[in-house]
Amino acid sequence: MSSNLIRVSSQSRREFLRRSAAAAAAVPALGIARLAHAAGSDVIRIGMIGCGGRCTGAAIDAMTADPATRLVAMADPFLDRVKAKRDVLGKAKPEQVQVDDDHCFCGLDGYREVIESADYVLIACAAKFHPLYAKAAVEAGRHVFVEKPHGIDPGGVKVLLEAAEIARKKNLGLLSGLQSRFSAPIRETIDRVHDGQIGEIVAIEENYLRGPYGRTDRPKDLRELEIQIGNQYRFAWLCGDDVPQSLVHNLDRATWALKETPPERCRGLGGRSGVQNLLGDVFDHHSVTYQYADGVRLYAFCRTTLHCFNETSSIYLGTKGVAYPMAGRITGQNEWTFAGKQEPATVVEHRELLKSVRAGKPLNCGDYMARSTRVGVMGQMSCYSGKEVTWDQVCQSDYFIPPKPEACTWDMEPPTKADADGVYPVCFTPGVSQNV
Repeated sequence: MSSNLIRVSSQSRREFLRRSAAAAAAVPALGIARLAHAAGSDVIRIGMIGCGGRCTGAAIDAMTADPATRLVAMADPFLDRVKAKRDVLGKAKPEQVQVDDDHCFCGLDGYREVIESADYVLIACAAKFHPLYAKAAVEAGRHVFVEKPHGIDPGGVKVLLEAAEIARKKNLGLLSGLQSRFSAPIRETIDRVHDGQIGEIVAIEENYLRGPYGRTDRPKDLRELEIQIGNQYRFAWLCGDDVPQSLVHNLDRATWALKETPPERCRGLGGRSGVQNLLGDVFDHHSVTYQYADGVRLYAFCRTTLHCFNETSSIYLGTKGVAYPMAGRITGQNEWTFAGKQEPATVVEHRELLKSVRAGKPLNCGDYMARSTRVGVMGQMSCYSGKEVTWDQVCQSDYFIPPKPEACTWDMEPPTKADADGVYPVCFTPGVSQNV
């Protein structure tokens, strides 16, 4: 990764308006007032905030879901990543990718200009910024897709809830990257669980066990802030660590299966293995036990350690059987296996959102986005502090992992630095850190 960077904020407002007008002339744009009631042939302009693999995938999924979409703007902290992903997307969807050089934005201000340029904004960047960018987009009258996690701390979840309410009042679409909700086998499995096919749920086991996310060696010839922002998954202040970052998918499925009932309290264990002196300051193992008012226990595990056993699974244990939603299977008294048509949930979610927008009844996933994210944040805060955390505590807390997202600039000093050997201090210390 090079450090080919510019400061978007240095350009004049007049120049930006000139370029936006040119883009509008080149692409038959859909006005926001018309967008809610658009006919199927009308173009919806898409903008990307973040040009990593996940936002690139989301753009391909959205264009696959609705051929009348056009990608018109892209932003990322790194200009070379913007242009590289534009090339990739142009080859994948040559008729739909219409991003000129004037609509390739970089730095930490580029999100504002993507919002100005698009009707439907895809947000998948460093998760610290997801709530802030989502709120800015809906305030501007844009439909929004937000990748998980939808917040990395209690304060961020509150901002996300504000964004969801604004979207609801403005009749705007708000789509979650928790794509399990759009998977046919998972949907049917959980419908059957709700219908009592496994009896009463007594316990749930959730696993997200894998190797490290992203790069694990230290890049050369970059400023410290560039290293950290360019490798967001390795730093807690940017990604929130692995419970809200990855295990949130499992926790969302479990919360859905439990009919959106939040846990009363949780206790977590976590840390970093002594041999794991990899790039970053995140923990590499977590386990959280969630306790519910009716006595149900949810046991949740995630790990990012090299050369270990890996598994991604959801297992619901009931009085009459066991459900495996990711496999679309139930065992016990009422055995069943999903036999329907499967389609990538990441495509289905965009199709359902865009269809709802064209029908004038935009889908708003804000309630479960915030609830499931908060369950994840609750578990992570317990792992970090070593203390029991209650649902009421995490709902009332305004805590942000510092610095606050709106205080971040491209010239700032990062909140953590490596020692002379290139090893970063562990982000939090259980038994010492206070974070709720």
